[in-house]
Amino acid sequence: MSEEVLQAVFESNTAKGIIALMILGIFVVIYLMTDKKRAKASPKAMTASAIAVALGFILNQLVLFKMPYGGAVTPFSMLIIILIGYFFGVRQGVLAGVAFGLLDLLINPYVLSPVQLLLDYPIAYGALGLGGFFANRSSVIPAYLVGVSGRFICSFLSGVIFFGLYAPEGFNAVTWSLVYNATYMGAEAVLTVVVLCIPVVKKAIKRIAKILEVQPVKSNVIHG
Repeated sequence: MSEEVLQAVFESNTAKGIIALMILGIFVVIYLMTDKKRAKASPKAMTASAIAVALGFILNQLVLFKMPYGGAVTPFSMLIIILIGYFFGVRQGVLAGVAFGLLDLLINPYVLSPVQLLLDYPIAYGALGLGGFFANRSSVIPAYLVGVSGRFICSFLSGVIFFGLYAPEGFNAVTWSLVYNATYMGAEAVLTVVVLCIPVVKKAIKRIAKILEVQPVKSNVIHG
């Protein structure tokens, strides 16, 4: 199937309807993932995930700097998704990220091949949920850096495989993808980490954790 046909398929109303149903299905799965130790966590995780996906998508549209071949610096859109993994763990975080990626695909599809679609949308954004390996630590920064690194790896691979032809003179596909993706993701990551170091932001995240009734991990064991 050619790139033009694939693009047309994912711009069709039928594809958009299927993607919308998949997003709703993900929230149902989050709801059904009951933690036996915290039976109330699943409804809260579903509600928080839905809010995070919606807010993250809005922030994703507020572009501070846009790259020529896709990708942009946004005001904390990745952080919003990573917080779901930070509050509720890897599984909920990954699912929320996949829902976010599918929503981006629904609104802004750019499809060259099925593999590129998976790498750039559900897998890349789902990787943000890997920050859940550091769920409820005293600081959200480790979770954030792990989540961003997960997305970076997916975007880097997509760049090497599918976008190497855009590499300017002096770059090959690998070095161009590395520099290109590091430019905008690195800029947003630095900006976000600086903001996360502000005391009032730290207190706000702790306050949200308290409202959601999630407790900081006291041991050194990684929880998922």
